[in-house]
Amino acid sequence: MDDRSKNLPCVVRPGRRSFLIRCACAPWAARAVSWAKADDPERSASQMVTPATSAAVQRGLDFLAERQQPDGSFGPGGYRGNIAVCSLAGMAWLSSGSTPGRGPYGVQIDRCVDYVLRHAQESGFLTVPGASSHGPMYGHGFATLFLTQVYGMARRGEVRPKLTKAVKLIVETQNAEGGWRYQPRRRDADISVTICQVMALRAARNAGLHVPPKTIDRCIDYVQRSQNVDGGFMYMVQGGQSAFPRSAAGVVALYSAGIYEGRELERGLKYLLEHLPRGAATTRDNHYFYGHYYAVQAMWHAGGEHWQTWYPAIRDTLLARQRPNGSWMDSICQEYGTAMACIILQIPNNCLPIFQR
Repeated sequence: MDDRSKNLPCVVRPGRRSFLIRCACAPWAARAVSWAKADDPERSASQMVTPATSAAVQRGLDFLAERQQPDGSFGPGGYRGNIAVCSLAGMAWLSSGSTPGRGPYGVQIDRCVDYVLRHAQESGFLTVPGASSHGPMYGHGFATLFLTQVYGMARRGEVRPKLTKAVKLIVETQNAEGGWRYQPRRRDADISVTICQVMALRAARNAGLHVPPKTIDRCIDYVQRSQNVDGGFMYMVQGGQSAFPRSAAGVVALYSAGIYEGRELERGLKYLLEHLPRGAATTRDNHYFYGHYYAVQAMWHAGGEHWQTWYPAIRDTLLARQRPNGSWMDSICQEYGTAMACIILQIPNNCLPIFQR
């Protein structure tokens, strides 16, 4: 834990809520301190997470454990060795309550930590040279986020310096528009890659690591300029139509940047509700799980009727789509789809600091 976080001032700017600061009270516990008004009363997690849901998650987590390689990676397949898939699987296990070295999936989480740390470059870039990837900065963002979640849980001295470098790389590669793109370079930017970095920065700040306020201010401006009049979000600020996956990412980017109310959120949430999950129709859209990973977070943060409408819909849809072997298929790879589905279904567990209200 960064000693500086103990004395950080509580500054709430107009129209936004400051980043949360996570205080490690014990090696296996963390406390989130926020200054947001309390949500409306909601159904308990036991009501939202049905026995069938718990059983489906158990099968999914077991599937991931069977598929993990001894070095912590996943494969074989087109995305063998991908650091984002490894990190998301680690987050799926963390969401069940296991921690590094502890719980039913403690060994598997340790392997994920090993794999991510082993591939931390001197520059801070978390990447696996030669591994298939949709974009290296996607992997870096998810891997950085994963390390922030185990920071304070894993008693390993190398986590902090490598995490610090990973965060610094994100800060230093933000482009002039305020966003990020596939490579760690200050060139163009898109909303999809940007949200991965924003969540990583938010989680890093929660953990007590330094994130320059100007980085967040520029990011907020970029995200706000990416929103269309229909409430959805364009892919790049140069213009373009709205689409569900990137719009879900855009809403969560606003939440992660500290904006918890306002017209942008109202319009964004309204747009997402127009894409409420319905039925178990299969799709080969490789953005399906990506979009729903962010959409469920958006509704979790919104709370109230938004959450009570959305979660049962995506829950029942995912349960109907689970395969007999416990996996969820995705065009990227089944380990990716399964990790994402398990994270989505376990959001009510409220185990991961980044998802806590």
